Amino acid sequence: MNDGEVLQGPFNIGEAAALSGVSAKMLRHYESLGLLPKVARTGAGYRQYGHDEVHTLRFIRRARDLGFGIPEIKLLLGLWQNRRRASANVKRIALEHVTDLDRRIAEMRAMKRTLEALAHSCHGDERADCPILDDLAADVAPAPAVKRPASERLRR
Repeated sequence: MNDGEVLQGPFNIGEAAALSGVSAKMLRHYESLGLLPKVARTGAGYRQYGHDEVHTLRFIRRARDLGFGIPEIKLLLGLWQNRRRASANVKRIALEHVTDLDRRIAEMRAMKRTLEALAHSCHGDERADCPILDDLAADVAPAPAVKRPASERLRR
């Protein structure tokens, strides 16, 4: 589908899923979380989705592709649907997400270095001793809880 092409509807759940790139299971999940409004149903109880719902699903999918969590997506959806929004609020959420991504990337790099060092110290032969397993079994205190970005804590 091209960006300028207007979708016709109504669509059943399979069609809406295919058009949006979101699985039917996730579509139901997003609806249950309130990311999508309750949709019309046929007399037999089948969901019917329109252009707006498919467009919203594409928005959600793109936000998920960028790593936003459900709380941020709820905030972003609210801002997207509010034509009187301040773009500063959107930018703040995006920059908080960038900061969170930077933190997670640093944590993953540290995990990679640790695993590389452990793998390097392991003989990888028929011996039973294994520094990798020894490290995993070490009695180490858990890491402190990570403070979530403000956008996750805010419920507007």
